Amino acid sequence: MCAAAGVHDVGRQTMHGEPRAASAPQEHGTHPGGDPGAHSGHAGHGAPAGHGHADHAAVFRDRFVVALVLAVPVVGFSAMTGMLLGYAPPAWSAWIPPVLGTVILFWPGWPFLSGAVAEIRARRPGMMLLIGMAVGVAWVASLLSSLGVGGLDFWWELALLVVIMLLGHWLEMRALGQASGALDALAALLPDTAERVGADGTVGTVAPADLTVGDVVLVRSGARVPADGTVVDGAAEVDESMITGESRPVPRGTGDRVVAGTVATDSALRVRVDAVGEDTALSGIRRLVENAQGSRSRAQALADRAAALLFWFAAGAGVLTFGAWTLLGDTAQAVTRTVTVLVIACPHALGLAIPLVIAISTARAARSGVLVTDRLALERTRTVDTVLFDKTGTLTTGSPRVVGTAGAADTLALAAAVEADSEHPLARAVVAAADGRAVPAAHGFRSHTGRGVSATVDGRPVAVGGPALLRERGLDVPAGLTGDVHRWGDDGATVLYVVAGADPGEVVGALAVADAVRPESRAAVDALHARGVRVVMITGDARPVAEAVARDLGVDEVVAEVLPEGKDEAVARLRGRGAVVAMVGDGVNDAPALARADVGIAIGAGTDVAVASAGVVLASSDPRGVLSVIALSRAGYRKMLQNLWWAAGYNLVSVPLAAGVLAPVGFVLPPAVGALLMSLSTVVVALNAQLLRRVELRPDRLVS
Repeated sequence: MCAAAGVHDVGRQTMHGEPRAASAPQEHGTHPGGDPGAHSGHAGHGAPAGHGHADHAAVFRDRFVVALVLAVPVVGFSAMTGMLLGYAPPAWSAWIPPVLGTVILFWPGWPFLSGAVAEIRARRPGMMLLIGMAVGVAWVASLLSSLGVGGLDFWWELALLVVIMLLGHWLEMRALGQASGALDALAALLPDTAERVGADGTVGTVAPADLTVGDVVLVRSGARVPADGTVVDGAAEVDESMITGESRPVPRGTGDRVVAGTVATDSALRVRVDAVGEDTALSGIRRLVENAQGSRSRAQALADRAAALLFWFAAGAGVLTFGAWTLLGDTAQAVTRTVTVLVIACPHALGLAIPLVIAISTARAARSGVLVTDRLALERTRTVDTVLFDKTGTLTTGSPRVVGTAGAADTLALAAAVEADSEHPLARAVVAAADGRAVPAAHGFRSHTGRGVSATVDGRPVAVGGPALLRERGLDVPAGLTGDVHRWGDDGATVLYVVAGADPGEVVGALAVADAVRPESRAAVDALHARGVRVVMITGDARPVAEAVARDLGVDEVVAEVLPEGKDEAVARLRGRGAVVAMVGDGVNDAPALARADVGIAIGAGTDVAVASAGVVLASSDPRGVLSVIALSRAGYRKMLQNLWWAAGYNLVSVPLAAGVLAPVGFVLPPAVGALLMSLSTVVVALNAQLLRRVELRPDRLVS
């Protein structure tokens, strides 16, 4: 018999999706520590250490709201605002901007100061130091002005700078919100209780954590195995897809091993516990996920790199400005020009360039059924050159379907009549295929574990089952069916035989049942090829099944018959060849691979583990959604670069003007005008980011 026929002895197979795991949460450049500002990297500044991104977002949201409320009177009563808008603030309001501006800086704006100190200590200047320098210099200059020393009133600019930077960080942290329940979801595969069999044969309910090696547990039909062990009594088909990825349940009887989290589908088992706790296979997958998460290199945001360069640019410009004006003998102008340079060196646009794109990208994606839980994963997707698809539940539907019939004209009707009272997935597939046909009534339904089912139809016995049914009855496949049976076997389909008549009866027909390929999968593979992306399929299924699907879809490479660690190794192998890999899956056993890949993409209809761990989640089961992710990533990256160039370009022009390079020809950029231009640059960045809403993300249009 062919390889496919060998697995037919199982009698029944679940063929629901192989579990896939999820991409582990990505690192975002934050460092643990008690200081709210003791983080390096743009995303994590000011958020209490040890909290998730949702907590960080709440912290920045609260600080933003406080700063915004306090900034309104600061701006309204600022002398510079009055000068720009042509009104004079009342005399009694003179100390409102200094008092509230100081509160804004040292309360909601504190993360920027502490973050600046942290970057100085780490000798890694970036966004925090650039912001801290601007607000610090603005505060000192404005305070001296309020005390009657100098005339540089930057209270309104200080307030708006803190407000806008907090808004940017809030938007970014909210977009970064990463579901971190992957490992908890793995633990949730274990049952809440276990039925332990005592020495006297009595059964008592205990927690799985209370089990010890040597205990015997009762696993009822439909229940999960609470710990790894060996079957000591009973026989059942066990759904191991969450561990092995095999889409078909496998027969397990006395002496066979079973693992925690798997399901006895059709009968009860008694299992002697061999491993508990950290020694179980499920815990092994958990460790693989943790290791893959921890192996990720730290990625630095584009805005941080730009901020580091701009810091040195601003610092150098400030030193040159002060030195040049001092040499010219104008100390007052030297101070004024230097302070102006340092204050406007941190443009609002830079603080919002990345967060605005992230916020709009994630919102735009969500409306298109793409949920972004890790913005770094979204950014990396633009460079992906290899997409690794899991098979069952991703490229295929994960549920069986009748794909062929042979023999007597009433073969399908007879099979549906017998299978009508069965809840097995293959039975449901047969009944569904006969929908709309005249199906006779059946009586005396019986299930024969590992062999098939039988009933009486129109007064004659009829049985439906796999090769084991034929072996039990001593029957051979009729010559008229062998061609179809061999072809179905080569394609990886499950073959069910219909036997009519008293035992042993005669084979009157056969059915082929297979996991159906999603119609969208072909379009997805073709579209990826058109974009120069290589497509690889990986599965725990048997190789004949995998190769049949691969031929149908035209994928470039097939990796079959692999366990979770094998999928993880396959990703590592591809990356070792220099490929930038996106892993697409929907089940627990994909967890290590999704975590190891450059980008983990979970099918939303998959398991909680996959959805919780992936950097990107497709809300639907349409594999063409990968094209939407790639399109969004490339468009978002273009906008980020455009915004950063605008923000940096503003500095390259405004800083020299503020320093007074055109003073010899009679032009010096007034501080108020420089501050106003800085605010206007934010408007340009915001409008440019809004253009992302026009990006086409509909999968059906991306494949055309």
